[in-house]
Amino acid sequence: ISMRLVPNQNWKKISELLSAKFEYVLVDCPAGVEDGFKNALAACSEAIVVTNPELSAVRDADRVIGILNTCDIDPIQLVINRVRPSMMANQEMLTIEDVTSILSLPLLGIVLEDEQVIISTNRGEPLTLTGKKSPASKCYLNVSQRLSGEDVSIIDPNNEQKSFKDKFVRLMQTKIF
Repeated sequence: ISMRLVPNQNWKKISELLSAKFEYVLVDCPAGVEDGFKNALAACSEAIVVTNPELSAVRDADRVIGILNTCDIDPIQLVINRVRPSMMANQEMLTIEDVTSILSLPLLGIVLEDEQVIISTNRGEPLTLTGKKSPASKCYLNVSQRLSGEDVSIIDPNNEQKSFKDKFVRLMQTKIF
């Protein structure tokens, strides 16, 4: 169903019907603050803002958070998507700390950039069925566990996406021959 085709009051009704049967009802809004986003607000009592660690995306997220705050939606949590630790280390991308500082939201989790996401999407398969333990799959599980109230540490991007070469070099540096 296109969000543009369903008026606000219908989204609220749909949300109430689904809430009676399910513990969580997630509404994936289009990016930006157009009609689809505004329609979804009618059905929301909480929000998870998902953004990339890119300056323009963070600016857009900040605008969305301002609107959510005026609509008395609480809590509002943050997921940072498409995280690339090497780009953060080279100061080519905002860091996790930069994004959380700018947006002033509690961090629900991060999702590492992962080519398995593209592969599973192109195959029309869930990421968990690709046969590999992908970094993004682990991140999504982490976010869902935290969302359901489990005390799970947020994944450290610097420890999660080390290549075999990086691990080997580090191992060789610590061994004395």
